[in-house]
Amino acid sequence: MTGEVPLRVGLFPTCLVDLFRPVVGFAAAQLLTRAGCEVSLPEGLTCCGQPSYNSGDRRSAQRLARQVISACEGFDYIVIPSGSCGGMLRHHYPELLADDALWAPRARQLAERSYELLSFLVDVLKLEGVDTAFPGTATYHDSCSGLRELGVKTQPRKLLASVEGLALTEMPGAETCCGFGGTFCVKYPAISNRMVSDKCTEAQATGAKLLLAGDLGCLMNIAGKLSRLGSPIEVRHVAEVLAGRLEVPALCGRADP
Repeated sequence: MTGEVPLRVGLFPTCLVDLFRPVVGFAAAQLLTRAGCEVSLPEGLTCCGQPSYNSGDRRSAQRLARQVISACEGFDYIVIPSGSCGGMLRHHYPELLADDALWAPRARQLAERSYELLSFLVDVLKLEGVDTAFPGTATYHDSCSGLRELGVKTQPRKLLASVEGLALTEMPGAETCCGFGGTFCVKYPAISNRMVSDKCTEAQATGAKLLLAGDLGCLMNIAGKLSRLGSPIEVRHVAEVLAGRLEVPALCGRADP
């Protein structure tokens, strides 16, 4: 992007990143800045409204959506290090506000400018690789929203292939839900526990030292189960490895290359 006016990118860090894993937000900002973007946090950001939306509280979800839309206007793109929140902005806001003559076009405009982090880096910025290293083996979990709503599959793997020393070993059920699903794990704990147990069994069978994903909800769910199992597998958001932001301990485990 040398010689060009940098894209103005609003980074939407998400509630989980903000409250539980701020390093993911810093890693995302670092990746975007290295790629030539001018990155800042939109003022007045709140929850994207997904918990309310998924629970059927459309009024609260609409209120939160309007706040987010207002905060995110004025940027070339909005980038989110989360498939689930990214899917909310990109796919559900237009439907949620479709009957509002004032907000419907604004919701569509935001949707067109909103991207999940890895999709933005690869599909929009055409990033071919990163200059970082992690000597060890990893496996990757495809979060449901990122994969099914946003088509995020090859993008993280393309960038991970450029990480010096990192070998990726795929799980047979990489695309299978981990059982988190927001309020699903609260409403159906027995089913959720079985699903995350199966995910952890597959992850352990790969022999990988590191489990990566692009959605912190999935990562916290998997890390919690691995921790209870006493597993040494290290759990991180993919942005942490791609940006080389490994100074903060992993969500779970302690990987030895």
